Amino acid sequence: MADNVTNELLLEHLKALRTQVGTLQNDMSDVKTSLISLRQHLTAFMSTDAAHEGALASLQARLNRIERRLEISET
Repeated sequence: MADNVTNELLLEHLKALRTQVGTLQNDMSDVKTSLISLRQHLTAFMSTDAAHEGALASLQARLNRIERRLEISET
């Protein structure tokens, strides 16, 4: 069986492997680009969420101060 293997056959298989590896490299590049995009969106979302939490905390503090001044707070 090993006697039937020729250089041309090996070269044909190596070319097929090279094509498949090239395709995998392109696919991995696409996956990396998508992952970077997802990370950027997640970072933006987290930043916006933190800003909203800060605004809510500020509003809560103002509301507490108003309740204290009007003497209507429960505590």
